[in-house]
Amino acid sequence: IRPLVSFLLLKAIGAEIDENQILYQTAIELVHNASLIHDDVIDESLERRNVQTVNQKFGNQTAVILGDYLLAVSMNKILQINIPELVNIFCETLKVMSLGEINQNLTKYKIPAIDEYIKKSEQKTAKLFETAILGAMIINGHSEQIKESSKDFAKNFGIAFQIRDDLINCITSKSDINEGIYTAPVIYSSGTTITGEGIEKTKILLNNYLDTAKESLKSIKDNEYKSALIELVELLKDE
Repeated sequence: IRPLVSFLLLKAIGAEIDENQILYQTAIELVHNASLIHDDVIDESLERRNVQTVNQKFGNQTAVILGDYLLAVSMNKILQINIPELVNIFCETLKVMSLGEINQNLTKYKIPAIDEYIKKSEQKTAKLFETAILGAMIINGHSEQIKESSKDFAKNFGIAFQIRDDLINCITSKSDINEGIYTAPVIYSSGTTITGEGIEKTKILLNNYLDTAKESLKSIKDNEYKSALIELVELLKDE
């Protein structure tokens, strides 16, 4: 999803997708996959999307090392692009994502305030969206104005993406609740028994962030790529 959104945004502003863009987005997805492997170790997960996890199949030690290996490969790809600013934002993102995971584990079985939940969603999910899109703009040499509007879109889209994932989890598997990870539906239900009000308030929160993300695209001239981005935003809405 991160490369998809980044490439659509690049095409929407008239930019071409070259080898450096592909290399960069590959590095982003390697980081994402490394984070999933590490998450499965922390959560002692047996399956991810109906497939046996690396830690279940090969053990925690191998899984941790594999996650570290993917991070090393991703950093090597960033260095190949040879733009120092990319290295800086990439390292900062790894730090922020790690802090988000640490904070989540330190606050298990505690219902957070909604702003604390949003902050964690920024750290664990939105930050990588932001880095994917901002890096794409840096490689292409776009103006500060384009960079800022792109960051705004990425941040709000990324937070919405996490809220939607949490909403689905609470409605279906409730695995997060069982593991002591309390998200927006729990916060709005004031407890681990999810209420209709909690679900409805979470949907409103989700749609507000998606509307804000869509608003960030207003400065881009209308074209088929912008329309595709708007369509993607609308697909994530929960009416």
